[in-house]
Parts: sequence; structure tokens; C-alpha cells
Amino acid sequence: MMAALETVFRNARLTDGTLVHIGVRGGRITGIASAEATAPVAAGVVEVGGRLLLPGLVEGHIHLDTSFYGDSWQPYRPCRDGFDVRERVAIQMENLARAAPMEERACHQLELCIGHGTTAMRSHVMISAEVGLRHLEVILAVREAFREIIDLQLVAFPQSGIISNPGAAKLLDEAVCLGCDVVGGLDPATFDNDLDGHLDVVFGIAERRGVPIDIHLHDHGTLGAYEIEQIAARTSASGLQGRVAISHAYALGDMTAPQQQKLGDTLALAGVAIMTNAPGNHAFPPVALLRKAGVTVFSGSDNIRDSWWPYGDGDMIRRANMIGYRSGFFEDHELVMAFDLVTTGGATALGLADYGLAEGCKADFVILDAAHVPEAVAGVPGNRSVYKGGRLVAENGRLPARPA
Repeated sequence: MMAALETVFRNARLTDGTLVHIGVRGGRITGIASAEATAPVAAGVVEVGGRLLLPGLVEGHIHLDTSFYGDSWQPYRPCRDGFDVRERVAIQMENLARAAPMEERACHQLELCIGHGTTAMRSHVMISAEVGLRHLEVILAVREAFREIIDLQLVAFPQSGIISNPGAAKLLDEAVCLGCDVVGGLDPATFDNDLDGHLDVVFGIAERRGVPIDIHLHDHGTLGAYEIEQIAARTSASGLQGRVAISHAYALGDMTAPQQQKLGDTLALAGVAIMTNAPGNHAFPPVALLRKAGVTVFSGSDNIRDSWWPYGDGDMIRRANMIGYRSGFFEDHELVMAFDLVTTGGATALGLADYGLAEGCKADFVILDAAHVPEAVAGVPGNRSVYKGGRLVAENGRLPARPA
């Protein structure tokens, strides 16, 4: 480990239980040495004291522009007849019309997530003929304000469809040019009733602009499975392996194990990732089976206290706990698997460079009271210290100050 470091984190416990000193300079890890060795000289010293040091948490799917967190309570309004995505979108628009300013709500939500340990995030931002690029312009400004304390990817999300929302295709393309990192989609066969037309637009933008894809897919059963197959086929044909994600993919939870295995093999071969937040009222993708097949699986909070449901606390360790609970994960290796969805799995799906606890990686850490990862997932400990680039950005759930 090199001398003249900016900071050394002394006596940090890694996930394998070893105690180490971690040197940081220029926001990156410069070296990791056994705690039995003498700690290197540094301008600043953080005494970790044997607490567990984990890589920064990855929030892989959230909606910063539509949350009411930090605003007045918004009671959930049910759809008239069961659940209908189009009606739910209409309710959302009515609620947003009387909500607090978007910038304020988005900042509150970011502070919540960062306070729990999130250092990288992917947020979907509504793009439609009705709202144009207004949501994106606000969230771009918020991203700039928070750029020193969180890595924030934005998805151009066609909340009101593409084919059925005239002008949306052009707006999606403009959104990517304006600063969106990813192009999104939404239930191509049911919301737009045009699977090929919808995917033509999404994949066309991705290929033309060189950006990844993240498609919301709520459709169940045989239709949802067919859409997944078509997205995988398009991914392979366009050479976008490793750059396409399907969010939710509820259909994967409706199948028999042999059907799940077959589709899991297809997804792995095409390099399509799956995002699940393990929602309580839906079947959801089989995490262990997909991972064994070689599929990248990651997670996110999705909606936090918005028009879709009143739940969500922005804590990705609690999300790992929920995924483990709903998946029937009991053994230590299964709890570690659940944790991977909110760390390494998320980093892989988002294409994050230099992520992890190794020399040269970004010094993004969460420090908390647990002996190991299984205990952290089962117990969801608080009292966390969050570091971004080796700099303390949150303590016990609070940021020292909101970025200007």
C-alpha cells in the first residue's frame, strides 16, 4: 500500500471476515492490507473498529419524478375494476398535478436512499406527449446537484406508451440526446398493442444512440413469456448482449420450473438482465433458478410512496431481506445471493465501472454493525456510515447538508 494517502480505513471487516486496512486516494482504493500490518500513513484516518465494510448499495430501479416521499400523504386510490396499468397512469397524473414541486420530492427521495447506503442508482423518468421533457429537465438538474454523492443513471421511460402516444418516439430520442443514459419501454403488446412497433422504436434508439435498454414488463402468462422471448431475440440480433434489462418480468413467476429453466437459458444466452423488487401481490421471477442459469438478476425499490403503492423506504438491504423472505432463502449462501442483487448484480446490470472492494475501484462504502453479510440481510442493521469516493456523505440515515 502506498504512503501519502488521503485516507486510510483501519480495521475494516470484509465480507470474508478478514480485518484489513484500506487506503484511499483520489476517490479510489489504492490498496488493501491485512490489519496485522502497520497501517500506512495518511492525512485522514477512519477507525472502522471491526465493523462490516460493504461496497456501496445499488438501487437498480426507482422513479424519482413520481414519488410523494417528503410530500403530504397521498392515500392509495384503487382502480375501478382490478388492476389496469393505463388507469393507474391516469390516477398518477391526477395526483402529480397537486403534488409538491418535483425537485423537492426527488431530493427527499435521494436523501432517503443515500442515507441507507445507496451510492449508485437507476431512475426511470416519465417521457410522454403530455409531459414532454419537463420531468427530465427537473431530474437532470437534481442529478447535477447530487453528482458528488451518488452516481445516477436516468432512463427515458414512455409511461403512456409509444405507438399509442403520438410524438413519444421522437421525445424518447430527444431525451437520450438531452442526457438520459438508457432508453426504456412499457408492456409493448398490451399497452401499445404493437409488440414489433414498440420494440422497433426502443431498439432503434438504442442502436442509433449507443445506449442500453430497460423495459418495464408487467404482462403475465404466455403473452409475457412471448414478449420476453422476443426481447431476448432482438437483443442477440442487435448485438446488445449485456446492455438490455427487463424490469419486473412477472410472467417468469407464472411458469412451471421447466418453463422457467428454458426461458432462463434463453435470457442468459442473450445477456438480458432481470430486475425484480419481489412485490407482495405478484408472482415474481425465480431468483435462484435464473442466477444458476447465468442470468444477471438485480433489484430496486421501484415505487416509493406514490400512486402505485404506499410502501417503500429506500433501504436496499431491507429489499434484499424482502427478496430472501419471499424466495424462501434460509441458508447463508442464499442470503448472500439476495445481497448480491443490491450490490454486484446491480452494478453488472447498470454497467458500473470500477465497482467493488478491490484496488482501483471507487471508494464507495457502507459501514454497519454486523459480523457478516447473512447477518446484515437478516437483521437489516441501522447506524450506517456511507462513503462516496472515500468521503463521508451520510451518517445514521442523514446527510450533513443537502447539495445546492
